[in-house]
Amino acid sequence: MAEYDLAIIGGGINGTGLARDAAGRGLRVLLVEMNDLASGSSSASSKMIHGGLRHLEHGAIRWVREALAEREVLLRVAPHLVQPLRLLLPVALHGSSPLVLRCGLLLYDLLGARRLLPRSRVVDLTHHPWAGLLKRSLRLGFEFSDCWVDDSRLVVLNALDAAERGAVIRTRTRLVRAERGEAWTLILNRRGRREQTSARILVNATGPWIGAVAETAIRVPLATPARLVKGSHIVVRRRLERDRGFLLQARDGHVVFMVPLAEDFTLIGPTDRVFVGDLAAPAPSFEEICYLCETVNDYFRDKVTPDEVIWSFAGVRALYDDGAGKPEGITRDDHVVALDAPASSAPLLTIYGGRITTYRRLAEVAMTRIAPFVAARAPWTATGALPGGNFAPDRLAEQVAEAMQRWPFLSESHATRLVHAYGSRVERILGDARRIDDLGVRFTSDLTAAEVRYLVDQEWAETAEDVLWRRSKLGLTATEAEVAALAQFLSGLRAEKVARR
Repeated sequence: MAEYDLAIIGGGINGTGLARDAAGRGLRVLLVEMNDLASGSSSASSKMIHGGLRHLEHGAIRWVREALAEREVLLRVAPHLVQPLRLLLPVALHGSSPLVLRCGLLLYDLLGARRLLPRSRVVDLTHHPWAGLLKRSLRLGFEFSDCWVDDSRLVVLNALDAAERGAVIRTRTRLVRAERGEAWTLILNRRGRREQTSARILVNATGPWIGAVAETAIRVPLATPARLVKGSHIVVRRRLERDRGFLLQARDGHVVFMVPLAEDFTLIGPTDRVFVGDLAAPAPSFEEICYLCETVNDYFRDKVTPDEVIWSFAGVRALYDDGAGKPEGITRDDHVVALDAPASSAPLLTIYGGRITTYRRLAEVAMTRIAPFVAARAPWTATGALPGGNFAPDRLAEQVAEAMQRWPFLSESHATRLVHAYGSRVERILGDARRIDDLGVRFTSDLTAAEVRYLVDQEWAETAEDVLWRRSKLGLTATEAEVAALAQFLSGLRAEKVARR
């Protein structure tokens, strides 16, 4: 008998979302990630939960409806992470006509089955409160709603929920080889130590590495090739308030988000380019950075220049290659779940594409595909709150106020960041603390030793990068000295763990 029902290779949003769903249905689940959770493309998204407004122009009504339905689900199950964001779409001469945009937004409202978000509206930019940011030549625009999310924390919380439901999560662990028989025999390597285990079903959810993993570790080449597409983003100083953003039409027909990031920054992107290069270190090209700056500068009075970019990053996605000539023509934002299940051999599931907005639905599709091979309970994630999200979407401000009342030493910004990250589980970090010094040393901003210990003990954090970039975005303001102090503290925690064994 195999040790696990399901072994998932890849700790991004697709892998952790499936691990959570499967564990909640009673399956024995193993998830293996060669680096940290969300260390690849799942932490390099535009941070948006949205329906893909531009896809309506291509007739993708079914897909947009599904994405908008998921937007509502995620608002309910993760009200601390998923935040409503009002977007302004200015009408430019080089973009779609006002009539096309208005019709598209009316359809967007209709498909969205909105219960939590306000509908779209036409705005006169000569009198709009945001108009001061835009060029005077822009006279007409449209407001509509989508949502923002901390993508890497969404991945981590899916993994955390999966673990609390019985899944085994193994980070910094690489699949060396998979031998196929009636079950899969898996050879794993963690820090030079080899282990062997087995699973009835194997899932390749490694994102842009699906081809390489299929060829070298699983040794079952992809039946349909993956096409790698890079999306690049830049981060600049804050130009927007926390609850507002922009959707901009670029001159080539692409669309670019401009949205708040953390407290003091603005995120701009993505680009959309076919990727060729080193998957271990994808990065925006200078041409892409200039493209994003130029797109913003077509609309804004306050120009963005490449030399003021504080941070830039790129994510690579593996899309099901349907032979389209352009990246946007591939099955770009949809997912394909391919099942290979020959007689008398263990099934192999390969996941192409997918994105933050529809990850939960992708997991349900994957569970449907493997249903003939395992005895699983009914779907449940549409109503199951993610860790810390067990409160109504309109009660986030109350959660912050309650935290400040219970722990009066918290500043409003500190309480807000903690609640956004941990929701109702803030107590697990703050406990019985009566003053800020009870939380231990402060490393950068309001990051304390108590929070770092929690991230190490509960959320698989091991390095300063794990803490500052994937469990938070405090790396945007941390100095080299602060990063070094945090790294030294984490080294001490690792030594404590070794001593306890």
